[in-house]
Amino acid sequence: MTTQLLTTSQQDLEKAARLIRGGGLVAIPTETVYGLGANGLDPEAVRRIFLAKGRPSDNPLILHIHDAARLPDFCREVPDAARLLAERFWPGPLTMILPVRDLVPKRTTGGLDTVGVRCPDNDATREIIRLAGVPIAAPSANTSGKPSTTTAAHVLHDMDGKIDAIVDGGPCRVGVESTIVDLTAPVPRLLRPGGIGPEALKALLGELEYDRAVTGEVAADAVVRAPGMKYKHYAPAAEVLIVEGSAEAAARYVRAHFEPGDAVLCFAEELPCFAGLNPTAYGREADPASLSAGLFAALRRLDDGQVRRIFARCPSGGGVSVATRNRLLKSAGFRTVNAETKPSPSGEGAEQSEADEGASGRGTADGQ
Repeated sequence: MTTQLLTTSQQDLEKAARLIRGGGLVAIPTETVYGLGANGLDPEAVRRIFLAKGRPSDNPLILHIHDAARLPDFCREVPDAARLLAERFWPGPLTMILPVRDLVPKRTTGGLDTVGVRCPDNDATREIIRLAGVPIAAPSANTSGKPSTTTAAHVLHDMDGKIDAIVDGGPCRVGVESTIVDLTAPVPRLLRPGGIGPEALKALLGELEYDRAVTGEVAADAVVRAPGMKYKHYAPAAEVLIVEGSAEAAARYVRAHFEPGDAVLCFAEELPCFAGLNPTAYGREADPASLSAGLFAALRRLDDGQVRRIFARCPSGGGVSVATRNRLLKSAGFRTVNAETKPSPSGEGAEQSEADEGASGRGTADGQ
C-alpha cells in the first residue's frame, strides 16, 4: 500500500473524506495528537485500525464528531453534565464517556456498553468528519505502546505503507491526548488527564473522582472504559526512569548513576545542571503548555536505538501538567526515584512524589 500525503486544502479534505467513507484509514491532525481515523460505524474499517497499530482489541476507541449536536445520534443518554461540558469545552481536548447506541459496533467500543466521544478543535479534521458523514474512530496514529505522534512526519515513520493517507495539519499544539471523563459513574470520574485540567472540570461539575489508572498501574485482566488506561503507553525503546526532587539533587543523582548510552530529558531551565550528560529539553517548567506540546516529540528524538536509558524530569502542579506527568509515568512503567533521598536505581526504597500521593491517596481533584 502507498500512503498518500495530503494537505488541508479543500480538495484534499474531500479526498480524505472519500477514503474514510470507503473504509480506508486516514491519519488526521487534531489539537492533541494525530489520530488514526476510520469510519467508526464500520466494523471492518475499525478492525484495520487495530491491525495497523498492533493495538489490543479490548482497548476502546474514541468517536470524533464535527458538532456537539451529533452527540445524541451515538449516545443513548446525554445528561445535563455532558451538555454543560460540551458547551464549555467543545471543540476541544475533552472526551466524554456515555451510554452507547446500538449502531456503534462493539469493535469500536471494545465490547463495552459505553463510548467515548469528542469534538476536536481542528478545522480541517472537523471538515473531514462533516464531509464523510460518519463519526471517525481515531486512536493516536502511532505504533501501539510507542510515543504518540504530534507531526505528520511522526505518523509517516510509524504508518508508512500501512494506511491510505496522512493529512498534514502541522504540529499539534496541545501535544497530549484528550482528557477523558466518565459521566456514567455516580460521580464524574477522570479516566485520563489531558488538555483540559481536572480543576476546570471540577469547577464546572462540582465534584470529580480520579480513576486508579491516572496515577498507578491497572491489572492486566481489568476491563477498562477508555483508551490509555491499562497497557504500557508512550514508551520509547529505552528504559525511562523518573527522577524527582530539586534540579540540583536530580543532577547529583544522575551524575552518580550515569553510564554510556544514557540520556536526560529535562526542562529547558535545567539544561545547565545536566551539562555533559546528553540532556534534551522538552519545554520550559515555567510554561506547562510547552512541556505537553514538546513531550512526545522529545521522546521520539531519543528513540533512536542509541539511547539505553532516559533519566526524565517530571512537572508538578495542576492543569495540563497532570497529563504530562501521567504520560511520563506511563512511559516509565511508573518507575520513579526520589533524588532527595537517593534511592537505588532499581527503585528499592523509592518514594512517590507528594503530588502523586495526593492524587492517588484521596482519589479526588483536590489532590491535584
